[in-house]
Amino acid sequence: KKTMDNLALCDANNFPLTPITFLKRAAECYPNRTSIIYGQTRFTWPQTYDRCCRLTASLLSLNIRKNDVVSVLAPNIPAMYEMHFAVPMAGAVLNPLNTRLDAKSITTILRHAQPKIFCIDRSFETLSREILHLLSFDDSKLNMLVIFIDETDLPKTISSNELNYESLIRRGEPTSSMVAHMFRVQNEHDPISLNYTSGTTADPKGVVISHRGAYLSSLGAIMGWEMGTCPVYLWTLPMFHCNGWTLTWSVAARGGTNVCIRHVTASEIFKNIQMHGVTHMCCVPTVFNILLQGKPLDLSNRSGPVEMLTGGSSPPSALVKKVQRLGFHVIHAYGLTEATGPALFCEWQDEWNRLPENQQLKLKARQGVGILTLAETDVKNTQTQESVPRDGKTMGEIFIKGSSVMKGYLKNPKATLEAFKYGWLNTGDIGVIHPDGHIEIKDRSKDIIISGGENISSVEVENVLYKHHKVKEAAVVAMPHPVWGETPCAFVVLEKGETNQGVREDSLVTSERDLIEYCRENMPRYMCPRKVVFLEELPKNGNGKFLKPVLRNIANGLVVSDENTVSSKIVQQRKEKRRVNSLTSRL
Repeated sequence: KKTMDNLALCDANNFPLTPITFLKRAAECYPNRTSIIYGQTRFTWPQTYDRCCRLTASLLSLNIRKNDVVSVLAPNIPAMYEMHFAVPMAGAVLNPLNTRLDAKSITTILRHAQPKIFCIDRSFETLSREILHLLSFDDSKLNMLVIFIDETDLPKTISSNELNYESLIRRGEPTSSMVAHMFRVQNEHDPISLNYTSGTTADPKGVVISHRGAYLSSLGAIMGWEMGTCPVYLWTLPMFHCNGWTLTWSVAARGGTNVCIRHVTASEIFKNIQMHGVTHMCCVPTVFNILLQGKPLDLSNRSGPVEMLTGGSSPPSALVKKVQRLGFHVIHAYGLTEATGPALFCEWQDEWNRLPENQQLKLKARQGVGILTLAETDVKNTQTQESVPRDGKTMGEIFIKGSSVMKGYLKNPKATLEAFKYGWLNTGDIGVIHPDGHIEIKDRSKDIIISGGENISSVEVENVLYKHHKVKEAAVVAMPHPVWGETPCAFVVLEKGETNQGVREDSLVTSERDLIEYCRENMPRYMCPRKVVFLEELPKNGNGKFLKPVLRNIANGLVVSDENTVSSKIVQQRKEKRRVNSLTSRL
C-alpha cells in the first residue's frame, strides 16, 4: 500500500533556504529599481547583482572556500552591504566587526575568528595598522589577506602589494556555471555569518548564524514590520549589528533602496530623508537624542511619517513621544544576536488607536509577540521552568525557540549548552507576559535590583526619570544598602544648560534631592533611587547600550547613610568621568 511517506524529496521541492537568493530575485524582478544610494553613487539591482557576482568570483580565485571566515571593518557603505551577499555566495562566512571597538578588542576577535581575509575601510587605516601590529606578536600564525575599501567614486593610488576592494570587483570574471553554483548552498544549516555579541554583561562571544536562520529572520522582520514593496531604507543602524537586524537581506527581498550614510548625525539623517523620500529606518533608543537635534520633518509632500523600528533597549516613552512629533512612527521590536536579530514585534492593535496618548505610549514600549518565523516564545519561572501567569505582573525569564535561533557559539560548547538548556534559547532577559500575549521586558537578569526581597526593575525607574524635563539620559543600577541589601542608584546626564563646571555645590545637592523627591511622587517609595550621580556622559558599548557593569562598579563604592537620609556628598563630575573612563578601558 502506497502512502504519502513514499513521496521523496528532490531538487524540485527541496531547495535550501538562504537569503542570498533575494539578490537574484531583486535583479530579475526590479531591474530598473535603485538598489543603493551613497552620496553621488547610484546602483540598480542588476548592477548590485553583477558587482556581488564579480566579488564572489574574485574571492574564489583567492582560494576562499566553504566556511572560511571573511572579516570586514567598515561603516554603512555599499561595500559592507554587498559583502552580505558576495561572501556567503562564495560559501564563506561573513564576520562584520564593530567599528567602535578599539584595536585590542578587534585583535581578540580576529584571533578567535581566524579569518582568511580582512577587508578594511580606508578611514580605519590607522586603526588597522595598530591591529596588524598587535597580530604580529601572535603565535597563532594567522595567515590573513588584507583588502582596503576605498570610495567607489574616489579611486586611490594603490601600491603593487596592496589589494583593493574595487579592483577585486573589476577583475572578477564569473562564468554562468559559477553563478548558478553561487546561489545554491549545500546545506541551509551551513553558517552565513559570525557575529560577536556586544558584551554588555560579559566578554563577547562569536554567534554562528545559519543560512536558514537568516532567511527566516529576514522574512519575519518584513512581516513583523509590515514592510511593503520598494521601501526606501536609511542605514542609520550599523550593518555590523546583527547584520543590520537582518534588514540587509530584507530590503533586497522587497526590492527596496538602501540609502547608505557613513556618519549618523542629525543633519545627515534629515538631509537624506528629504532628498530620497526615506520610508523606513532603524535605530537604538540612544539615537533618539541625535534626532532631537533636528527640526520636524515636512510631511506635506509625504504620504506619511518615516517608519522607525527601534530596539536594543526599552525606549523611554517620553523620548518616543518627542521623536514621533518630529515626523517618525516608532515601532518597538526585541531581539538579540543569538536569535538572528528581531524575535518579538509590538504588533499594534486597531483598538489601541482610540486610547489616550499616554496609554498608547505605554503599549508601544512593550516588546510584543513572537515573529511568525519563530516556533515559540514564553516567559518562565527561572526556578521551576513553569510558564508565569499572563497577568502583566509576574516576572520570569524570556525563552524562545525556532529555526532562526543561532547554531551556537564558535569554539565555546560550554556556553552553547548553557544558552540552550531546557530545550530553549535562554535570553537572560526578565519580563512579564500580558493577558493579550504581549511580552514586556523589565530588565536583564543581572540588572534586577533586589531590595528587601522585592524585585525592582531598573527599566521602570529609568522610564520615570526620563519623564523629568531636565533629564537627557538615565541608567539605574543596584548599590549596597545596610538594611535592604540593595537599593537603586541613578546615573543621570542632564540636558545642556542644566549644569556646568562652575555650578555651586549646594545647587547640585538640591538637584539630586529634587530628582529623588520627583521619583517619590511618581513611583512606590521602595523603588526610588537613594542616590543620584550626575555625569557628563554615560559609558556606552559599541552598539550604544549603557555599560551597566561599569556603573555598578562605581555604585558599589557608594553608601547610603541610613534608611531615610540620602548622602549629601557631591560626586565630582571630573573625578567620576576619569573613573568611568578607567573602568571602561578595562572591559
